[in-house]
This record gives sequence, structure tokens and C-alpha cells, in this order.
Amino acid sequence: MVSEFFTGIRFLGRGFGYWKRRPGLMALGLVPGLIALALLAAVIIPLLLNLGGITAWATPFADGWDPFWRDALRTALGVVAAIAVLVLASVTFTALTLLIGDPFYQRIWRAIETDLGGDVPEGDGGFLVALGESIRLVALGALVALLALAIGFIPLVGAPLAAVTSVLLTGRLLARELTGRALNARDIPSAERSRLFAGRRARLLGFGAATQLCFMVPLGAVFIMPTAVAGATLIARDLLAQRTTGAPGA
Repeated sequence: MVSEFFTGIRFLGRGFGYWKRRPGLMALGLVPGLIALALLAAVIIPLLLNLGGITAWATPFADGWDPFWRDALRTALGVVAAIAVLVLASVTFTALTLLIGDPFYQRIWRAIETDLGGDVPEGDGGFLVALGESIRLVALGALVALLALAIGFIPLVGAPLAAVTSVLLTGRLLARELTGRALNARDIPSAERSRLFAGRRARLLGFGAATQLCFMVPLGAVFIMPTAVAGATLIARDLLAQRTTGAPGA
């Protein structure tokens, strides 16, 4: 399982290799990320800057407490709320970027599929499929954010536990979403995808968690997205090859 987890991380590393092989195409994939980042920043930055006021408004019962305990409570609540906001922002960024950048990422996906050889499907699922999956991703991301918020209230260990849980769960969502293009193009239904992923959950988790951690670096989400699309295509093709041959993946 640990080996599979690190194999997933290596697939993200292989995605970076396409910056050398297809620099112009990968650079083109930065455009939708920049647009999505600008849209989200207009909402997220004011929210984060006003967390102090929001936590004070949410805890009026602490106004009469000793200043140390009042500030400790509101700081902890602010940290947990920030984690939840960033979790939701991450999946929303991914959904929005993939939707805006569908023509850009389709070119990256198709170039990698062509490089790998074999049958390359004509379509990629279409805009309506992409829209539906983007809505699903945001909805599931909201649930993860709420879970992180709830975990954050556990005394002493809440904030770090919420951070680790959110990275792992969000990473899993990202991996499934990013591998979707190659699978949608082949009209692979949800039940069959679940069987396809069943033996490689740790690999998908490693890839998704590494992607999510890169997203958390300032501007990392913009620069990592073309790499993540490339790496996810490689993983999807590897899983499809295993289904065909029954051999273990790379």
C-alpha cells in the first residue's frame, strides 16, 4: 500500500516531464488556471482577511471570558475555518479550471494519449459531462470542508487532524476528477470505474494528495494544473492497460 502511494506521487512527477517534451502546450494550460484563480481570489481573500471579525461574531458568548481563553478560542476557530475555506476553494478551483479550460486540457490530454499510442477516442465526454462532474466535485468538496470544520473542534489535535484529513480526502476527489477525461472519452460507466480503481486506491490517493499539497503553495494551483492533467492521463492509461492485460501497473 505504501509503495502504491508513492507510485501515485511518481505519476505526478512524470506529468512534470511534459514541460520538457511539450512546453508550449503545457504553458497554454496555465491560462484557465489564472482566470479561475482571479475569480476565486476576489471571494476568498476578503473572507480570510475578515476571519477575525467573523469568529468574534460567531462567539459572542466568549466576550466576557478571560482575554487569553477568548483569544485562544477565536484563534483556533479561525484556523479551522481557514482550513475548511481552503479545502472548498481547492476543489472549486479544480472544477472551475477544468470547466473553463476544457479546450486547453483536451489538447494536453490528446497529445499525451497520442504519445502513448493505441486507440485515442475522438471525444472526451462533452461539455455537459464536464459541467455535471464539476458540480459533483464542488458538492463533495463542500462535504469535506464541513467534515474538516467538525474535526477541527476536537481539543488539542483538531486543527492538524483536520488539515491531514482534508488533504487526503480532497486528494482522492481530485484524483478521480482528473482521471475522468480519459475515462469519459471511452464511455466507461461509474460502476466499472469503481472496479478499475478498486485495486489502486493508494496510488490514486498518493497522486491526489501530492497534487493537493502542490495546490496549497502560493500560485501552485495555477502552475501544477497542466502537470496534474498530464499525470492523471498517464495514471488512467496505466489502469486501462492493466484492465486489458491483467498485468501490474508501472
